[in-house]
Formats: sequence, C-alpha cells, structure tokens
Amino acid sequence: MAEIKFCENNFGHGTDEIVDKLKNEGIEPEVESCLGYCGDCAVGPFALVDDELVQADTAEELYEKIRAQL
Repeated sequence: MAEIKFCENNFGHGTDEIVDKLKNEGIEPEVESCLGYCGDCAVGPFALVDDELVQADTAEELYEKIRAQL
C-alpha cells in the first residue's frame, strides 16, 4: 500500500475531505503540521504519495490522482 501524506495547512483547499474519504475506504493517510512544500501548499491541493508530490486544480481531481496510484 502506498504511503500518503497530507499537510494540515492545505486543508483550506479541501484536502481534509480527501483524508476523510480515504479513511472511509480503510486507508490511513498521515496528516502532518507541515510537509515543507509551502509554495505548492499555498496555491492548491497537494499530497505526497510515496514521497512524490501529487498536485491538482481541485480536491476531487487530487483524490482521483491519488486513487490511480494505489
């Protein structure tokens, strides 16, 4: 299973909903206070999947990209 990490500072872009969706599917993503991607975090939804940056224009698009990597 892939390791998925979210920055809690990115929740304003809707990533908190992705965390909830993944948990409902039995996946346990990590939520950290800062992942060190502040420039990316400020402009839109992102996550790290196996330590690779995954970005999207919307939270739903990010969710689909993450699901495609699982």
